[in-house]
Amino acid sequence: MFEEEFRLSEDVCYLNHAAIAPWPARTVEAVSRFAEENGHQGSRAYDQWLHTEQLLRQQLRTLINAQDVQEIALLKSTSEALSVVAAGMEWSAGDEIIITSQEFPSNRIVWESLRERGVHIVVVDIAATDTPERALIDAISEHSSLLSVSSVQYSSGLKLDLAALGAACKKAGVAFCIDAIQSLGALPFDVQDCQADFVMADGHKWMLGPEGLALFYCRKEWIERLRLHQFGWHMVEAMGDFDRRDWVPASSARRFECGSPNMLGVHALHASLSLILETGVAAIAARVADNVQYLIDRLTPLKVQFLSPVAPDRRAGIVTFRPKEADIDARYRHLQKNGVICAQRGGGIRFSPHFYTPEKVLARAIEILQEPSSGH
Repeated sequence: MFEEEFRLSEDVCYLNHAAIAPWPARTVEAVSRFAEENGHQGSRAYDQWLHTEQLLRQQLRTLINAQDVQEIALLKSTSEALSVVAAGMEWSAGDEIIITSQEFPSNRIVWESLRERGVHIVVVDIAATDTPERALIDAISEHSSLLSVSSVQYSSGLKLDLAALGAACKKAGVAFCIDAIQSLGALPFDVQDCQADFVMADGHKWMLGPEGLALFYCRKEWIERLRLHQFGWHMVEAMGDFDRRDWVPASSARRFECGSPNMLGVHALHASLSLILETGVAAIAARVADNVQYLIDRLTPLKVQFLSPVAPDRRAGIVTFRPKEADIDARYRHLQKNGVICAQRGGGIRFSPHFYTPEKVLARAIEILQEPSSGH
């Protein structure tokens, strides 16, 4: 059973998967094996390492339902993948990029950097409407080149209807980019259904993997359209033929991987995703929903203001709230001091349980939340 995969200390209530996740036991063991092998044999088994890398690409293809593993690249981070798109698309003065008002800095700064090229950033206030998709779609104009959104907003936890947005982008001829870091590993995600052109997500949140390794999905039609700005031995078609003087970029999304792969990260994320796929994303999503509902039910009588949606169709794995009659900074410090690992985001306290989080952990977190803070 998956419960045996998580060996967190008894004094830890871990509710911070929207930031950094703890590793399953199989991931800890995979990293330990890799380190031992490297320490005793060096790269003797490099061919086997490459096989694990290919298995990871297949896992990611399955996770998002990409048509072809050739559309999958392994980059360092969500930010790097977004930068590949921003630097690679052809921009003209007057082009518009549409984003929401709630984006994580990575999905804002990268587009704002294009202003010096005459690109306009259209920020849609999705907090001011009950139909954020309609507001985003209404912002599409003849000048729009790209819509970039997070599948789930990192602070509010708002889940967007990606299929509706993708259909509108397709109709208007606008590229569609999704930061899926708060979805993958916790919620079903289908790149065909949402018709995304680009999808990116680090592995260290809901996918239960390490920092430093991220998925970058590039729809096949875009692979050769994005201008390259990073070059090296790994991104060429004849990778490994080091004596060859002529070169062309790889025909697959590997062209976006300029240098040596993060093999340690590859082994870790491969192990973590094996648990995700064995358990099944649908089953995981159902358990995440139950945990979120439990938190909402227990927090509702406690005089808190919910900053994240309570409607089931808008929720993901994030519950952000603000105690109405307490110092939020003091409450957060008290939680952290007493082992409730969470985050302060968007003016509130953010709890983000995963599918394996036991109910007793949720109950204990609520108890600690209600305790008086030390020194007050």
